[in-house]
Amino acid sequence: MRLLVTGAAGMLGHDVLRAGEHAGHELIAIDLPDLDITDARAVDAFFARERPEGCVNCAAWTDVDGAESKEDLARAVNATGAGNLARAAAQIGVPLLHISTDYVFDGTAPLDEGGRERPYIESDPTGPRSVYGSTKLEGEAQVLAASTRHTVVRTAWLYGLDGKNFVDTMLRLAREREATGSTPSVQVVDDQVGSPTWSGHLAPAILGLLEREVRGLVHLTGAGAVSWNGFAKEIFRQADVECRVEPASSEQLARPAPRPVYSVLESERDDVLPMPPWQDGLAGYLAARDGMIQR
Repeated sequence: MRLLVTGAAGMLGHDVLRAGEHAGHELIAIDLPDLDITDARAVDAFFARERPEGCVNCAAWTDVDGAESKEDLARAVNATGAGNLARAAAQIGVPLLHISTDYVFDGTAPLDEGGRERPYIESDPTGPRSVYGSTKLEGEAQVLAASTRHTVVRTAWLYGLDGKNFVDTMLRLAREREATGSTPSVQVVDDQVGSPTWSGHLAPAILGLLEREVRGLVHLTGAGAVSWNGFAKEIFRQADVECRVEPASSEQLARPAPRPVYSVLESERDDVLPMPPWQDGLAGYLAARDGMIQR
């Protein structure tokens, strides 16, 4: 497949390119400044010239807190830009896969028939509480409205080798605090629960969706659930790093944009293959980070 990857310079974009190369696809990698996805004419001209056979859109405004004060900029990329790509792909009759987020939900855990918390599935109602979540939801709508061949993949708690991420931050803080001579410790919220997702697992999974022509709305994350606090503890355990993880509340560590308290995702679709457990994703990331496995 002649595959266009937008946002190719980002964390997920890098892994999509690696997965695409391993799968034997012909890749067209594009990012700013070579293509501004908020410019509809430029996007249309690019698709007409390059004639890709499929597209994965990894481009996004990902500054969650910054979006609260820069709503127009976030919407231009996450909603209008996504729509421009989707419509340009539809015009030449090719599928587009767009990456979305767990932030489209309000964070109130759905309940099963027994009154127990269950993961969000594709058919659950949305209700974003942040500008970032709202603009991503608008992007979903524009992509799905452009063509029945398009796909929207909601993922969550993404981390990878080629970008700033929670795992790297935890390990860096532990090293810095160990260097002071004291017992290292970090404070991490324990009242937000989700599904950590390694981009090294997500990238081949989304290419599989394109190759198998899975359309519409899809949830795709590392399997299982954990709090950020529990995730930090598992990072240090797997990395064999001594660091105490102290509990904290979201209120204590308040950020400009509200985070979903609960955002565990799961697919209800029979045509979506589950990803490995989040613990396996973490192990894969750490091994790749240390050069123990091929990137």
